[in-house]
Amino acid sequence: MTYPQSRGGPPGPPPHQGAPPGYGRRPGAYDGGQHAGPGHAYSGGPYDGDPGPYGGGPGPYGGGPRSGPNGDAYRDDYRDDLYRGDPYREDSYREDAYRDDAYRSDPHDDGRRHGDRHDPDAPGPRSRPSRRRDEHRGPGGRGLPGLGVLLAAGCCAAAVLLPGVPSLARLLAGLYVLFGAPLQLWRPLARRIVPTGSAGTLVAVGLVVLQDMLVALAVNTVLPLAGNDRPLTTGPLTAASLVALAALWFFRWKYAPGHSAGVFARASDLWRLARATPGLGVVTVAGGVTVICSIAGAIRLNNGYGGAVSVVASVLGGALLLLLSMKRRKYHLSALETGLYLATLGLLLLASLRGWFITGHDVQTEYLFFRIALGGEYWDVSTYSHAYNACLSITLLPVSIRQLTGIDDIYIFKAIIPALFALTPVMLFRSVRNVSRRSVALLAAVFFVAFPTFLTDMVYLGRQAIAFVLLGGAIVALTDSRGPRRARRVLFTVLLIGVILAHYSTGYVVIGTLALAVFYDKVWRLLSRRSRLRQRKRRREDRMLSFIQWWMVLVPAVAALVWAGPVTHTGGQLHLTVGQAVSDLLAPSEKKSGSSDTGYSLFGGKQLSAQERLEEYVKQAEADSTKQRGHLLLTEKELDGIDWTAVSTADMPLTAPGQILDVFGVPVHSVNAAVRAASAYFFQLMTVLGVWVVLKARRSAFRAVRDQTTMALAALSAVALFTVVPQLSVDYGVLRAFQQGLFFCAPFLAAGTLWTLRRAGPRKEGLSAVLTFCLLLNLIGVMPKALGGYPAQIQLSNAGDYYDIYYTQAPEVQAALWLDAWKRASKDTTPVQMDEFSYTRLKPHMESGASFVSTPVWLEKDAYLVLGTTPTRTGRMTIFYRGDRITYEFPRELIEKKKDLVYNNGGSVVLR
Repeated sequence: MTYPQSRGGPPGPPPHQGAPPGYGRRPGAYDGGQHAGPGHAYSGGPYDGDPGPYGGGPGPYGGGPRSGPNGDAYRDDYRDDLYRGDPYREDSYREDAYRDDAYRSDPHDDGRRHGDRHDPDAPGPRSRPSRRRDEHRGPGGRGLPGLGVLLAAGCCAAAVLLPGVPSLARLLAGLYVLFGAPLQLWRPLARRIVPTGSAGTLVAVGLVVLQDMLVALAVNTVLPLAGNDRPLTTGPLTAASLVALAALWFFRWKYAPGHSAGVFARASDLWRLARATPGLGVVTVAGGVTVICSIAGAIRLNNGYGGAVSVVASVLGGALLLLLSMKRRKYHLSALETGLYLATLGLLLLASLRGWFITGHDVQTEYLFFRIALGGEYWDVSTYSHAYNACLSITLLPVSIRQLTGIDDIYIFKAIIPALFALTPVMLFRSVRNVSRRSVALLAAVFFVAFPTFLTDMVYLGRQAIAFVLLGGAIVALTDSRGPRRARRVLFTVLLIGVILAHYSTGYVVIGTLALAVFYDKVWRLLSRRSRLRQRKRRREDRMLSFIQWWMVLVPAVAALVWAGPVTHTGGQLHLTVGQAVSDLLAPSEKKSGSSDTGYSLFGGKQLSAQERLEEYVKQAEADSTKQRGHLLLTEKELDGIDWTAVSTADMPLTAPGQILDVFGVPVHSVNAAVRAASAYFFQLMTVLGVWVVLKARRSAFRAVRDQTTMALAALSAVALFTVVPQLSVDYGVLRAFQQGLFFCAPFLAAGTLWTLRRAGPRKEGLSAVLTFCLLLNLIGVMPKALGGYPAQIQLSNAGDYYDIYYTQAPEVQAALWLDAWKRASKDTTPVQMDEFSYTRLKPHMESGASFVSTPVWLEKDAYLVLGTTPTRTGRMTIFYRGDRITYEFPRELIEKKKDLVYNNGGSVVLR
């Protein structure tokens, strides 16, 4: 039927027909009175006729008399009042829109197919957006919407290219060209595909990152054909970025002409935004304080002071997440997303900003390959045929950022990449919010942040951080059913190809997970069909369409094989991993031990102590070096006399509160370790329980459709496979696999937690918020720092395992630079050796070649040996074997008897 046109917006249904029972019956709710107004300042509100200053769209009912200053938030609260007390309606109304996408057309399904009107986050049921008077509707109009963005980008490009521009101005100009302008142009296009709430903006971020990588790749590929052997300079990259923006502007003008794209917001708009959006001002201030404290805390630790400010920042970050959970009904969704982003960013900066040099495990090697591409201003993967070198997220993307902004290159990895990575919990929140209520979405996002790998490992994996941003955008596209299904499938596939370009392993795991999900879907349908035939009953679930299709798995898989094969020739690691994994499955009695992370899995795993792993490694190294023993430093007799002893990281001393607990018989040392281990089992048990609850329980906080269930089962299967096959746990890690699986499993984890707390009644959601707050404080190190009795964590202390082996010290950098200068001046070609972790820390600072040795077994007679700060001061050295770090006592006295001391600055030595 045709609805009458209302002034100020698209056609809408007559009053009370499109809204759930009770809407419009409350005086002043949507029909004038005290709540009538010009529209929501941020997004126009779903019932507003005029979009806000930040490009928000109109509401489904055309605006006019139903507009209100707080339309979105007020209607959400009013809706919660209507549905509170009825668990079926309260839990199910948000699922209607997603199920509408899953079901085939059914003449009896019209009532359900209008369910998307119940979601306050939706901009409207695929309606044509309203336009301001100063905005023209299409290519045939006289105006050029978005032209201001293109002109602003041109001015910023001039600031990048002209000499004498202040550093801060160039930084802002470069960031606008790379991220700001593309985001403003991509957002209207993305909103045509994913129109719900902030989904368009979040997906646009992923598209911007992918565009920047592809632009740099095009420059790096095309210009050498024209004779330019240094293509990755500021001029070509800036020009190519402008060309890409011009093409993007054309598509935005042609396909999304009705969406506003202002260049900069006025101060009055920002002030009105903060006042009109419930909770936005509070969370912005609180989040800003958290970020500032995080930066200050990291700087204090880097300067040798204590970690009190960092502890305060950690508590503030956790408290902000707790505040969002407690105020989720009163705060606008934009406030929840802003607070979630700022809290996550503050917690990430505590770790990423540690050290005045690059700090962390993989990021130090990533920085090395970035420096190689930047130094020659050309990315040539054949120079170092290494899988890291094939990741555009740590080569071409940071080179573009460095060349256009002029920022100190280490802060690309310390600040800019973490700032992008902090969006992933927001993307997860948005994806779950598309199909569930706020409590489930927010709890899922907080669990994603609280998982230990997120803050202790992911912050040091730049390539996987960027891949997660792209994967998060793909998950948002998957669950936002209000956009056209075909376009969302194409968008999902394109973002997965971006994941392949950003990080090979993440792409392989995602492809495997999707393949398993498609398989499970086919099995489910077969079983459902047989059950239906037996019962002679047609069920609604039998008409559900799956979002994931076979070609959406095949296309990224082919792209991954082509990229790792004929394009970059970096698929050797994949072949080795697959070959060893197949060998482990075919000959389980001969398989080697996996990573110790498998001990945290519910599926178990063979465990070896650190001493057993060290002895296994030394035995293997001695056997491999037998034929070369005549050229090596130590004889077999000397090797046999070494006492190979594995040592563990010392615990922090008990603090005053810890001593009090110890007096009362509380074993603080054991409690800290037990809580860490219990948290790993908690995440897994609640996820498995959540899947069961969603499938079998009569009442659940989250009702998934077939796609979400099959992908969650596939992710759990992947974790189980990583546990059973040792080589997979070594090359990727069980904890990293589970962190990635939380993109699919997090809503089930939240549902299982809420179901467990169901006896608490209305207080279960508040109780779950307090539980996650305490869990987060323990996992990020606040509780161990307050009590002692546990190894120190690098984001809160200048001690601990990570600090000893990943924190680059100034004395060892000075030693490396001295040796480099000495070799150049004397034209010395003597090889340089150092331990494995000193090599990763110091290699980016050296021009001469060097190699690493894990144990003294491989030390050469005529070679320089550089000992970093930790081996020099503590006499301990660390190796990485079968996915684990093993620290042992280094026989320094024996080595110094065989080699001469040539350099010593008190913190590092050079022997020959």
